[in-house]
Amino acid sequence: MTTPAGSGTGFGLVSWWGLSPALDLQAESPAVHADADAAQADSELELDVLLLGSVDGRHLLRTLARAGRWPRRRLNFYMLEQNLEAVARHMLLFSLVLEDPEKMGLQERSETFLEVWGNAQLRAPVAAFVRAQAVRLALLVPEPARLERELPWLRLCALKFRERDALEAVFRFWSGGEQGPEAFPVGRLWDARVRHYLGSRYDARRGVSDWDLRMKLHDRGARVIHTQEFRRWRDTGVAFELRDSSAYHAPNRTLASGRLLTHHGERVATRGYWGDIATGPFVAFGIEADDQSLLQTRNGQPVKTAGEITQHNVTEVLRELAAWGRPRAAQGDPEKELEGSPEQRLSGVHSGDPARAPFTLHFLPLGSAHALHHKGCYQGRFQLLYVACGMVHLLGPELAACVAPGGNLVVESARFLVDLRSEQLQAFSARIGELAGAAGFTPRAAAGPSETFARFTKPTSAGPRNLPQIPSLGAPSPVAPSARPDQAQGEPASHAKVGADPEPQSLSLSAHSLCCDTPVPIAAAPSLGSDHTHRDPSSYARVEASPEPQSLSLTSDGGSRDQEPPGRH
Repeated sequence: MTTPAGSGTGFGLVSWWGLSPALDLQAESPAVHADADAAQADSELELDVLLLGSVDGRHLLRTLARAGRWPRRRLNFYMLEQNLEAVARHMLLFSLVLEDPEKMGLQERSETFLEVWGNAQLRAPVAAFVRAQAVRLALLVPEPARLERELPWLRLCALKFRERDALEAVFRFWSGGEQGPEAFPVGRLWDARVRHYLGSRYDARRGVSDWDLRMKLHDRGARVIHTQEFRRWRDTGVAFELRDSSAYHAPNRTLASGRLLTHHGERVATRGYWGDIATGPFVAFGIEADDQSLLQTRNGQPVKTAGEITQHNVTEVLRELAAWGRPRAAQGDPEKELEGSPEQRLSGVHSGDPARAPFTLHFLPLGSAHALHHKGCYQGRFQLLYVACGMVHLLGPELAACVAPGGNLVVESARFLVDLRSEQLQAFSARIGELAGAAGFTPRAAAGPSETFARFTKPTSAGPRNLPQIPSLGAPSPVAPSARPDQAQGEPASHAKVGADPEPQSLSLSAHSLCCDTPVPIAAAPSLGSDHTHRDPSSYARVEASPEPQSLSLTSDGGSRDQEPPGRH
């Protein structure tokens, strides 16, 4: 069996990296006017941003790195992800980015970031770092006072207690080095996903990868992705090979997630790799650069590869983060530049710092998108709303009620989803416009390419108290057994605990199926922390939210426990 083109199965059920270049969120937010600055001369200006499915934190890192170019404001990022593994990866990656430079240099931090973020296999030192950080974070999650003291930029108070317990279990699994590589045999799981995705084309997988690269990604603006690096990632899951290939043998457990599969008539909790195997992590930092010399071509071929551009951009982001966190009086003085770690400087620990521009990451409960407007603290609060392409189905009047009048909306398109045909991309873009219009947003002019992001604004005449009248938003409606995504047969062999390889239902979509009434099976699957999954943009159904299934949480010893939907208390 061959997976039909346009099916979207290569997108996966869980998203680990973004499918668009990193944005400076301050450039996307409404401008700070002089009168507002004068009115708040005695108080600190703030920028509140709500992000749905940002996944890898690329927008946050770029925003923080460029914060020194904008008027000083306190940056409050409110993150709503679809699974707790994404929350755990945010915590791990930001802990790495803000690591003390005396413990880890700039080059080592950037290389470690790239491997943890985009490689399925890690070097032994990087795997040891992940285990050590996982042990530390597992101890901090259940202790709010200690967490606030050691990670002052992080807020988990909005998460429910069962979500914090599941988050701790994720870190426990990451730190379980004594279980060995068989606890997550990512090499075998990756190959199984690729075999099922390609079907009868598996023996010609190099030709398939070349076709997807040259005829799709290159034509859509990602010409710097080199054939060799794309082939290597498609075959092994290693996108950034910074050392000899033989050094990458430790599985990257941060890419593990869970599903409920039916095995011999019973539901079995499994752990495997359910992420992207089609596009890769090259788009986020690898196809754009401030230094235009990196994008030059010679004889029609790019001078630099996407991997090299990604490493350069990530290194520059980390360098700018460290420079922004320094007091202005200390810049240029090597002795004063080393005072305090970036984590201390960027979190505003030194309250007397005149250049202080702190930031805070707030993680919201899973599945709370349609209930945020019920809380007064979120009504009309956010100046900017960002929605990833896998969460466009959540865009509606409820989210619009959380955006301040005059606030902006940025929606990620599916431009770099290689499984989608051009007519499907056009239909998806049209669907974004329909959802945004139904939510009360109007299009706005933008400097960026319209093919990658759709930009809207909320009219100033619409007040934040104009809430939608939708019944029974507080509790999700019951789910019929036949509609539960966790009863789908799943994808074969991408798990570690089921002997048989259940075959999932193949998916074939036409352009008009973007507006179908029923989500297709590929659009849902549980994860280690929840059943809230990344939807394939080719399977969006309606503006209304679909019923939420029960959540799954896998503990570090492989057990499982069912949870109530996050909307229920």
